[in-house]
Amino acid sequence: MSGADWLLAVGMVLMLEGMLPFLSPAAYRDLLARMATLSDGSLRGGGLVAMTIGLAMMYLAR
Repeated sequence: MSGADWLLAVGMVLMLEGMLPFLSPAAYRDLLARMATLSDGSLRGGGLVAMTIGLAMMYLAR
């Protein structure tokens, strides 16, 4: 994977991460407030699911 590929990947992540706060700041604020009340295990589980889906998508793209 070249440097340009990494730059593209990080740019896409930032673009996707920025969509919800741009489109609906109130919903984003509510989401963050609800996430703050979750247990560490729940947050880790969600992170694991997101990483697994992302890894699968990268595998399928190549």
